[in-house]
Amino acid sequence: MTTTATKTDSDTPPTWDLADLFKGLDDPEIDKALSSRNGDSASFQKEFAGKLASLSGAAFGAAIARYEDILEGAFKVMSYAQLLHAADTANQEIAQFHQSCQERVNGITGTLLFFTLELNRIEDDVLNEQLKDPALARYRPWIDAERQARPYQLSDDIEQMLHDKSVTGHAAWTRMFDETMSELRFPFDGKSLPVGDILNHMTSADAAVRERAGRGVAEGLTSRIRLFSLVTNTIAKDKEIEDTKRNFPRPMSARNIANQVEDDVVDALSTAVTSNYGRLSHRYYALKARWFSVDQLNWWDRNAPFPKTPERTYSWDQARETVLSAYDGFAPEMAKTAEQFFDDRWIDASPRAGKNSGAFAHPVVPSAHPYVLMNFYGKPRDVMTLAHELGHGVHQVLAGPQGTLLSNTPLTLAETASVFGEMLTFRAILNAEQDPAKRRVLLADKVEDMLNTVVRQIAFHQFETRVHDQRRVSELTATQIGDIWIETQSESLGPAIKFDDDYRSLWSYIPHFVHSPFYVYAYAFGDCLVNTLYGLYQDGHPKFQEKYFEMLAAGGTMRHRELLAPFGLDASDPAFWNRGLDVISGFIDDLEADLPA
Repeated sequence: MTTTATKTDSDTPPTWDLADLFKGLDDPEIDKALSSRNGDSASFQKEFAGKLASLSGAAFGAAIARYEDILEGAFKVMSYAQLLHAADTANQEIAQFHQSCQERVNGITGTLLFFTLELNRIEDDVLNEQLKDPALARYRPWIDAERQARPYQLSDDIEQMLHDKSVTGHAAWTRMFDETMSELRFPFDGKSLPVGDILNHMTSADAAVRERAGRGVAEGLTSRIRLFSLVTNTIAKDKEIEDTKRNFPRPMSARNIANQVEDDVVDALSTAVTSNYGRLSHRYYALKARWFSVDQLNWWDRNAPFPKTPERTYSWDQARETVLSAYDGFAPEMAKTAEQFFDDRWIDASPRAGKNSGAFAHPVVPSAHPYVLMNFYGKPRDVMTLAHELGHGVHQVLAGPQGTLLSNTPLTLAETASVFGEMLTFRAILNAEQDPAKRRVLLADKVEDMLNTVVRQIAFHQFETRVHDQRRVSELTATQIGDIWIETQSESLGPAIKFDDDYRSLWSYIPHFVHSPFYVYAYAFGDCLVNTLYGLYQDGHPKFQEKYFEMLAAGGTMRHRELLAPFGLDASDPAFWNRGLDVISGFIDDLEADLPA
């Protein structure tokens, strides 16, 4: 089976070309790479197990470089399998290949597990002496990040067992969720549609179409709600068991440690957003209800386009030009980097059955390059999604030279470039539009995108927190999960949105709850940060572009405090978050003043 995409017309949403990684499922280089890394990992373990504290700094640095090289080779294969699976989750041959790669890579990383466990047992004074050598000091940010887990580390045999069983634990439940969503079909006007297509109809300009699509989504999800509830309960319980053994204080603590952010910083963000629900989402949706001449909006109308205003559609070429032009206006080197994704076919944007319904930029490995997946239907939101994912892609390219261990940016800042790319694109479109009515529509669309990124994601965070907290008491029924969903959605969206029983199942299609528990606050973190950064850019902050690219290129070599310091920003300050939220509120102020009630 070959994976090289067929060349399409320039104005057709593309499918990606994965030949830069491997030529197909039967490429002998795949087995060669995994077999080689398997042997290398065994040799590495034999050479270094039990000896890290006695190594010189130079020898330790060389050992980490070898460790990094083994991981890079294994992760390249795993990335290829993940990309194939995301592009066609219904293909059983690909699913089998993905699982096989996952098991083999898990075996390699399992053999290497001793390395980080032993690293964390080295006494501080010994390690500090070793770190005086430049060869080891280069990896200090990675070492510091790994050693944050020291208080929560278990015995080696338990750590090994947890690692080995991961493919039949969380990963297996994630696979079940993905394959179920891929195969699930939703009724719509006598047809059975995949999830991406029916969600697209929920933003139709026709209210009747939106309702039929919403009802169809609810019907499809409800038909599998017991399965989705089982997946959610199992993942939450599995997490609770491990969190308890490790003595994590809260369900989100493990994620925060991985993100290199303190619990109180995330609490400050969450508190700032929830305390501003009234002046943000509640106020905006009340205004939108008046535009639609109703007291309340039905839940399927939350993202409805502005009434009596034709929604603009974009061709693929127009979307490309819009985003690249916006990037070029900020910095030509940003546009040049993004252009590679189009020219070299690093993007898969063609909607089709079986394809992942979401969007992502996968960093793959630094020796290769990132890939972007999305579904392009020609709507303005699709242009913003393209700008968002290309922002990730540019970030990943710039951070790549840091290497496998140091290129990955913590989630607290991983959304910075993506949301900034969206803001650049929005501002470029807004500035080019001369019609006042159309400018107002653009502004309203932007407010909705920001509410989806900030308010909705924090509401998701609240939902996850309550589900995981209650799962510690007992298993939750689908009804109980639905209750929490309605509760958190009502709190966040306000009285202008009307919910009914059909909406109770819509929590179940959101993949982040399954793939990456407690991921979602990163979107709100990124949006509020970008609002503040963009304000500094507009105000002519000295050497802004230079500092911005230095921040992206740093990858995972610095924590959020260090990365934000050149801009004079501090995420632990409550005023920081309110400054970002003020931007959203200001846009709503403009709409209230300029639109007929």
